[in-house]
Amino acid sequence: MEISAAGRLEVRITTADVGKRVSVRRLSEPGVAGEKFTDTVGVLTSWTDGVLLITRKSGECVRVAESALVAGKVVPSAPARRRGPATSYEELARVAARAWRPVESERLGGWELRAAGGFTRRANSVLPLGDPGLPLDEALTAVRRWYGERGLPAYVQTATGAEGTQELLCAELERRGWVREVTAEVWTGGLAPVADLAEGTGVVLSREADEAWLARYRRKGVSDVALRVLGSGPSVWFATVPGADDPAAIGRCVVDGRWASFAAVEVDPARRRRGLATAVMAALARRALDEGASAAWLQVETDNAAARALYARMGFAAHHAYHHYREPGDAGTDG
Repeated sequence: MEISAAGRLEVRITTADVGKRVSVRRLSEPGVAGEKFTDTVGVLTSWTDGVLLITRKSGECVRVAESALVAGKVVPSAPARRRGPATSYEELARVAARAWRPVESERLGGWELRAAGGFTRRANSVLPLGDPGLPLDEALTAVRRWYGERGLPAYVQTATGAEGTQELLCAELERRGWVREVTAEVWTGGLAPVADLAEGTGVVLSREADEAWLARYRRKGVSDVALRVLGSGPSVWFATVPGADDPAAIGRCVVDGRWASFAAVEVDPARRRRGLATAVMAALARRALDEGASAAWLQVETDNAAARALYARMGFAAHHAYHHYREPGDAGTDG
């Protein structure tokens, strides 16, 4: 907090600071005896009618009454990372998009409209990296029309919590009634430590997702469109730990320059806690190292405590949060 020469807390932010990352302290219960302070750090996404809207790294929006402000200041847009490979949000977003390609896409200025018959939100959502070239309301109208022509709900994928992320766009979408359905995180880490975690013996690597791999994949009844998405990416590898009937574990990795992505790491529920997920990732990591990769990323849902603990032990750490906003009044899709 900002402290004056006289030792008093001061509010050193104004409406001109909308769009910047700020730290504020407010009275949690103004006007009540024994008041307590609450601190909030995030991007100041609006300041109107005496109310500040601050978007935290997680994407949560916090409303702060101007009258309750005790102190406030602008802080650096992104804190220094203590571990993991250095990267920007835009670099990761583009790498992630190449690892999970849609069947059809179209440009709207700096936005990419993506469709794949409804197979996962990632392949059926707008990736807004840049200016759409239209006022926001017109751009969203064009988005809804494009997805409507394909019989799909309109989704916009956004991110929060890193330099260059889209807190302002999130706030504008929420103001227009778009619904945030999914929040997950992108984690990054070094690739070599993952490769050293296990021998990976018994893990079979293939360029294609065969019937055995698909039998373990959690999305049953995979269509031809889904197979195209699963097989998309610069250099795709599928890992399988064979079992008596269905595979004991599977995983997917896409190598793209210095990056290797991990996805679809799934283990037979009856065989969990035996190191199979680690073995799968280690085998895939070694193959990615052979192809010249040095860094790794993956996506994990915020409520998946087991996966988060596993990836933390492997040396991964959160880089940013991402969200899918659904157009108002539509039932949505999976994934």
